Amino acid sequence: MSGPKETLIYVTCVYTGTGREKPDYLATVDVDPSSPTYSKVVHRLPMPYVGDELHHSGWNACSSCHADPLASRSFLLLPSLLSGRIYVVDTETDSRAPTLHKVIEPNEIIEKTGLAYPHTAHCLASGDIMVSFLGDKDGNAEGSGFLLLDSDFNLKGRWEKAGHSPGFGYDFWYQPRHKIMISSSLGAPAAFTKGFNLDHVSEGLYGRHLHVYSWPEGELKQILDLGHTGLTPLEIRFLHNPDEDIGFVGCGLASNMVRFFKKPDGSWGHEVAITVKPLKVHNWILPEMPALITDILISLDDRFLYFSNWFHGDVRQYNIQDPANPMLTGQVWLGGLCRKGSPVVAEAEDGTTFQVDIPDVQGHRLRGGPQMIQLSLDGKRLYVTNSVFSAWDRQFYPELVEKGGHMLQIDVDTEKGGLAINPNFVVDFGAEPDGPSLVHEMRYPGGDCTSDIWI
Repeated sequence: MSGPKETLIYVTCVYTGTGREKPDYLATVDVDPSSPTYSKVVHRLPMPYVGDELHHSGWNACSSCHADPLASRSFLLLPSLLSGRIYVVDTETDSRAPTLHKVIEPNEIIEKTGLAYPHTAHCLASGDIMVSFLGDKDGNAEGSGFLLLDSDFNLKGRWEKAGHSPGFGYDFWYQPRHKIMISSSLGAPAAFTKGFNLDHVSEGLYGRHLHVYSWPEGELKQILDLGHTGLTPLEIRFLHNPDEDIGFVGCGLASNMVRFFKKPDGSWGHEVAITVKPLKVHNWILPEMPALITDILISLDDRFLYFSNWFHGDVRQYNIQDPANPMLTGQVWLGGLCRKGSPVVAEAEDGTTFQVDIPDVQGHRLRGGPQMIQLSLDGKRLYVTNSVFSAWDRQFYPELVEKGGHMLQIDVDTEKGGLAINPNFVVDFGAEPDGPSLVHEMRYPGGDCTSDIWI
């Protein structure tokens, strides 16, 4: 946490699904307030193909590799959710202007493993890299699983034992001192890639389970059924203290934050830790609107939990020093479906109606809702982007697809808690050279407190 302050941040930028036939790209954004190009895109690395849908990203090395003095965050992996490609980007030669190092083609992955729709990449202490996949080539969730790459980015095969597929895939986190890995479950790619359809929920095409694996053996030991209160568990985070056996997972459609923990008998349990109540609304597809928790993270000192509500439009900060009793300490509104000027109107408990007044930042109207979040190592700056996935953006926030995404910086009070928009920082991706683009995940060269796993 006392390391150097971030000066650059990498952002995955998407044209796939926007109607603009341009390749997705990795943007380098200057986040150094003393720089003349502060809050500007200073470099763009376009991918060699059109139609990838760059989504999440992950480093080839992280804090799990602390015992290897040669390990460094030299390469950033960019899994492409729709095309199935995995790009490897060299960020060490020139951190300001990364270059493409290698392309792992989907046919090679499918032929060797049967896996498609890659999502999350985590480095391992062994030097290998593990990537979660959400299904098979036909979009069936039953084909989900985990791919291993060696340190030269060659395919090694599937990580989990034969017959131990999670059934639904998404995010994962391993905890070596407790010898387990836990993965979450979004849904079938054949369903969610077409946008949200309520019938798909009742048809069982969305997940509600956590999968507990032995680490590093890859044997599925336990399945936690979160029920209707845990529908679509997405981003999963253990506390950073490697001795802890407690973590949280944000459940999107249920709009609950679920805490999971190791029980005295060695098995794992769960309970709802935070509930974001749905809003009663008018002029929307349903009479009640879930918050849709889409991203979560925990500060490096394990004091604060952050998460974004993409439909409602707010980012929240909770004190989790007592993990069983999170306390709301900060909240900021950055958009949402019930903003002033929207046709959607929310209803308060007393029957009155309201809409949320969202401020402009440096004259820029904030579009969409807050989505991906990334915290500085010292915990004082929270970066926010606003794209979930092009098909969902197009369905719920067409203005976002038409006019492009943006990136904001939130000032964080790390003493008592609190969040406030930094009025001096906004990156508007509506003004990109090839037209407005969507923006998703963020990583910065020096470190990454959302995905680093400490052993």
